[in-house]
Amino acid sequence: MERAPVHGIEVFLTIVREGSLRAAAKALGVGAPAVSLQLKALEEKMGVGLVHRTTRSITLTDAGRVLFEAAAPAYRDMIYAVKKTREVGRATQGTLRLTLSRGAYVTAIAPVLEKFQADNPGITLDISLNEGLVDIIRDGFHAGIRLGDIIAPDMVALRLTPPLTPAFSAAPTYLARQGRPQTPRDLLEHQCIRYKLQTAKTVAPWQVTEEGQDKTIDPPGRLIFDTIQGTIEAACSGHGITWSLRATIADELRTGALETILDPYVRQLPPFYLYYPEQNRRVECLRLLIDCLVAERDGKANQLADRIDGCS
Repeated sequence: MERAPVHGIEVFLTIVREGSLRAAAKALGVGAPAVSLQLKALEEKMGVGLVHRTTRSITLTDAGRVLFEAAAPAYRDMIYAVKKTREVGRATQGTLRLTLSRGAYVTAIAPVLEKFQADNPGITLDISLNEGLVDIIRDGFHAGIRLGDIIAPDMVALRLTPPLTPAFSAAPTYLARQGRPQTPRDLLEHQCIRYKLQTAKTVAPWQVTEEGQDKTIDPPGRLIFDTIQGTIEAACSGHGITWSLRATIADELRTGALETILDPYVRQLPPFYLYYPEQNRRVECLRLLIDCLVAERDGKANQLADRIDGCS
């Protein structure tokens, strides 16, 4: 496939528009000799003369007139396309598509949502809650939020939270009926409500820390859901014990619908990260969301440091 000498054509069109090589050089911000060399190189590549040069002006040859009449509209269209593309990247209005788990929404997005929408009335957040892994490029998302240990290495990643705290929990009615487990081994004697990973189609193991060692356990479960929310709702109904991020059951703990158990054995999880492909780095709507998320993250870190200093 023959490649068009785009740069040379741009110089040629500028010469015609400005009326002289010197004026074209000024418009392009280069020296007159450079413009002359570019025009000569274009004529050699095309195999035909394009302009008649005089000391005072230039006129088009028949070949030059054909090139100008065909190339000028196409060049204007190209300039317009470049302008509109830049506007999209720099726009502070539009739709920003995100994929994240319910835990990521509760932990990272919900705390900043009201402020972000107030500060950016032109941006619509199109949020897809999905527990499974998503190919954000293939599926048309600008960014996603996931645990740091499951993000593809070719993505730009930004930490949003400290390490995350999960919790074992059950309804008070279940614990009154079946008793309260004292160690992870006791879970073998209980009804456990399990979560099946949507992507791997396998039941997620439960993670604990016992006697200074990190372990995974796989207790029996007669109820298995493919969403974390399903396990939480079943636990609230008294069907057994479940395991989730503590942040996702904050409301249930506050109302007393659930109680935590086995707190000394809880093993922390990696932080949540915002991730996106390199080509989305210049999307202005995404940058504005990142600024908001980073401000929230740093503000919480400063509050924590102040509390620590106050206790020392």
